[in-house]
Amino acid sequence: MFIQTEATPNPATLKFLPGRIVLPEGTMDFRKSEDAGTSPLAQTLFQVDGVEGIFFGHDFISVTKGDVDWQHIKPAILGAIMEHFMSGAPVVASEMSEESDEEFFEEGDEETVDTIKELIETRVRPAVAQDGGDITFRGFRDGIVYLSMRGACSGCPSSTATLKHGIQNLLRHFVPEVEEVRAI
Repeated sequence: MFIQTEATPNPATLKFLPGRIVLPEGTMDFRKSEDAGTSPLAQTLFQVDGVEGIFFGHDFISVTKGDVDWQHIKPAILGAIMEHFMSGAPVVASEMSEESDEEFFEEGDEETVDTIKELIETRVRPAVAQDGGDITFRGFRDGIVYLSMRGACSGCPSSTATLKHGIQNLLRHFVPEVEEVRAI
């Protein structure tokens, strides 16, 4: 098994590509070891000293490190991923709701929200996934779009620029009602 790695815009996060499906649908974000209860792979990765966050996408795993060098922990992470997939164990042991946060928006804004969601799904999420993260719609109120950023995007030094210059400009261009974009 060959696992590729890719740098992300966040220097503390590295993207691991095992060459197979990690999650058939959706994403999962583990910000601390206590969150990894339903994922044997996440539990194993958190046992590597220096691992502070794990994000599963469709075909990748993003790992965020603490105050350690990649050269010290990357071999252990690669070994853990390889061993897990070679064992045939599931990535997630049971169904888990990814997020319990409900979407929020005013009645009457359904058409605007549908357009915003379509733009995020078709133009933003694929680009963000290439960088080892994910972004999802959370709400729209008073001209402000609220987005959830996970994986490599969470805590990334360039995430503010991505939000303000990239996503905000895109949404404003296609949806005049959008005045601002904020991460929650």
